[in-house]
Amino acid sequence: MSPPAPGASLSVLVVDDERNIRKTLRICLEELGCRVAEAAGGRAALAAASEQNVDLALVDLRLGDESGLDLLPELAAACPGAEILVITAYATVDSAVSAMKRGATDYLPKPFTPAQIGHLVARAAERRRLRLELADLEAQLGDAAPAVDLETASPAMRRVLETIERAADHDVAVLLRGESGTGKTVLARLLHQRSRRSARPFVLVNCPTLSEELLASELFGHARGAFTGAVRDQPGKVEAADGGTLFLDEIGELSPGLQAKLLRFLQDRQFERVGETRTRQADVRVVAATNRDLDADVATGRFRRDLLYRLNTVELTVPTLAERPEDVLALAQRFAAFFARASRRPPPRFSPEAEAKLLAHDWPGNVRELRNAVERAVIFCCGGVLEPGDLPERLAGAGPAAPHVGGEFSLEAVEQAHIARVVARCETLEQAASILGIDSSTLWRKRRKLER
Repeated sequence: MSPPAPGASLSVLVVDDERNIRKTLRICLEELGCRVAEAAGGRAALAAASEQNVDLALVDLRLGDESGLDLLPELAAACPGAEILVITAYATVDSAVSAMKRGATDYLPKPFTPAQIGHLVARAAERRRLRLELADLEAQLGDAAPAVDLETASPAMRRVLETIERAADHDVAVLLRGESGTGKTVLARLLHQRSRRSARPFVLVNCPTLSEELLASELFGHARGAFTGAVRDQPGKVEAADGGTLFLDEIGELSPGLQAKLLRFLQDRQFERVGETRTRQADVRVVAATNRDLDADVATGRFRRDLLYRLNTVELTVPTLAERPEDVLALAQRFAAFFARASRRPPPRFSPEAEAKLLAHDWPGNVRELRNAVERAVIFCCGGVLEPGDLPERLAGAGPAAPHVGGEFSLEAVEQAHIARVVARCETLEQAASILGIDSSTLWRKRRKLER
């Protein structure tokens, strides 16, 4: 994998009244991979800033009859977060100090070399990357979730983690299958952290949350005027993830039109922003997740077969919490310790009766449900021991432990529990029978027998 250009996906505004200077800077910046806009004066510069996001602005202090110093505060307000670099042939200490006070972040005297420009662009690109990572970390902290813990007693979960470790350094698409709440997003982040792309952004797109038009804009960006409310050029998550990992959560919810666009991007890494004809490129690793049966969706024509083949170079099925009961108490204790620390309290322990309630529940919401239940218990616990009464009512009234593989249960009880779970998550009995490896009539007879 060749490293991205220092200014890849960086948007730069050059403000200089000399046409030759603007042309020279454009050539130099575009060779570094930047997207460049030009302005000869202050009014044109502010107009350009209102039409697109600006990551770096190069501003001459003398703009004909105008002063670049006067432009700086307005440009800083119009481009929040942008690096503003002052360039001038009349460099003095006083002008440098004045520029810094008015919003400039750096100062470069003329004449300058391409190497100096390259250094400044690389620094601006690094600061942009750090801002994106900070936003990603803040989003993670907003979830108030404990750190990834790789300890597991479940053979099925161990196989998933081993596969992630082996696949991380190979730049291939990965598809994570599993029920909601099993931790697919956490595993996608882990895959990114273990890869060679870990220093670049991890960008998440939740596919079911937006309409087709808005999701296309979210993914690929849009041009000014592409739709109502598109008042400026806007890069999408694909460009934000350049060099890093793009995680597409609930990929099975994509519309047919977006499936075609995504397939094209996976094939040649090319795309166009909504409302724009210019073809762009981005180097990203795609990780997708779904709780749908994509094979069944392919059979019904709901999901493209060729897209599925592009997404599942490496495919992992994340076990449900019911399939890893040996991890329930360990996970619960880790969650309890985390939420107790957040409340500045000593870590509590679960009473034997509370542990029995946790083991008796079948956890349809998986790890997410367990986490929420433990957080509630920590809030309502009055001492250092979590009792059944501290747990949500649906757990406090739970009966004996649900049958699971490897536990002290009869084959009939395990079979009954397995059939019930498979039937509950399938849309038809034919689909459930196919998963169970039996025909529909056999499934019907077993259900009748088990229900007696």
